[in-house]
Amino acid sequence: MILSDIIKGLKIKNLHGHDSLEISGISFDSQQIRDSYLFVALRGEKTDGHEYVESAVEQGAKAVILEEHPQKDFPGVSIIEVPDSREALAGVSANFYRHPTKELCLVGITGTNGKTTVTYLLESIWKEENKNPGIIGTIDYRFGGKKFKASMTTPESLDLMRMLREMRDSGTDNVAMEVSSHAIDKERVLECHFDAAVFTNLTQDHLDYHGTIEDYLNVKKRLFTELLYKSEKKHTFSIINLDDPAGAEIAKDAPGELITYSLKDVNASVYVEESRITDCGIYARVKTPYGNLEINSKLFGEHNLANILAALSSALFTGSSVEAVEAAVSGFTAVPGRLERVENPLGIRILVDYAHTPDALNNVLLAVKPLTRGRIILVFGCGGDRDRTKRPKMGIIGRERSDVLIVTSDNPRTESPEAIIDEIEHGVFQVKADGRPYYRVADRKEAIRRAIGVAEKNDTVLIAGKGHEDYQIIGAKKYPFDDREVAREAVREIKN
Repeated sequence: MILSDIIKGLKIKNLHGHDSLEISGISFDSQQIRDSYLFVALRGEKTDGHEYVESAVEQGAKAVILEEHPQKDFPGVSIIEVPDSREALAGVSANFYRHPTKELCLVGITGTNGKTTVTYLLESIWKEENKNPGIIGTIDYRFGGKKFKASMTTPESLDLMRMLREMRDSGTDNVAMEVSSHAIDKERVLECHFDAAVFTNLTQDHLDYHGTIEDYLNVKKRLFTELLYKSEKKHTFSIINLDDPAGAEIAKDAPGELITYSLKDVNASVYVEESRITDCGIYARVKTPYGNLEINSKLFGEHNLANILAALSSALFTGSSVEAVEAAVSGFTAVPGRLERVENPLGIRILVDYAHTPDALNNVLLAVKPLTRGRIILVFGCGGDRDRTKRPKMGIIGRERSDVLIVTSDNPRTESPEAIIDEIEHGVFQVKADGRPYYRVADRKEAIRRAIGVAEKNDTVLIAGKGHEDYQIIGAKKYPFDDREVAREAVREIKN
């Protein structure tokens, strides 16, 4: 593609060189540069792409986008100065891959919890209608029978546009994408044209990055007030959880057609008239503008009923039928690492869940309580190099809502596991024990073994925090570690 077409629409401070060059590819990684590529220099938290401009040129870059003109001249190389390289990367990526989101039905889901489950439910609904869905999210990226491990919840804008173009060219028509706050803040979805934006909830998370809950909310709001607002789709929808106070705040300025959903508010566009949540799943009658729906779901917990409302609202208002929604939700069984059952012959229930925020942990514990005839045995930890203020809060919740508590490591990263547990214990010891056992076991494998070892018939062992993850981050390295496999190994040891 000609450089002038690639940089069309960018905010350009200065252009040194020719814009008539033929460009064969784009990269923000100097090591991935090939002959006649465009290199985009990004400022990261650990590295600055401006330091690698010379390396990129040596690799074959014929054009460079950056925020500061390099001190050295590069004859024959076009230098494009912009105010914001990340914004520019989103723009050139969309141009280079011919704006794939204009050709797709794109639903973006944001919120602290529930995003993954909503995308899985949407995928199920679209498949029920014989559509070809694509999914971009925390667990993986998948479309057309292909599956790719997710490097991050929402990919960098260049990788995202490349994938969306491949999706469309392979026949994908509907895409559900988890939109993280980091992705919004780092302009990864800047050039996406959404049909619908969904808000699930807002609870404490990522404050190590955003600083305050208000800043966190303001970033989430941008999905609606900026990204959905500028979408070129003919009809757009803001789909918002009215039960969350932040949802009511976002709804005030939401663009497009405002669709609200609620478990209890009859003034919402979509609301629950009647529900029963048992150890067999969820039954609900749901009122919608398209008629009443009867939901029979194998998912557990009130939080999953809210996720179902988000998914069915998104599906119905973007064109799905009531019949497809009812059939798909009833047939849907589980999401990997979300209250995922580990089968065993010990007469106990072992569940693995991704809950790693105070609200998520609370919701999951509330969900498993009606399933449990015996005790709830909880294993959890908190990640290192992340929001420290949530640690004592999770300690309080874990202690209050479990019968046996085992605090352990999560992904400690560069922090001391013992120091992280110390901070969790600030909350644990605020709660009266009433004789309920508490264990501090820093080794996560040993903690899981301990939990299953002390479990008795009819007990529930809930292993929270890592869910689908098949690794543990210690220091700067990833080591193989899967809570589900460790639990199965513990079961085999006890059985033998």
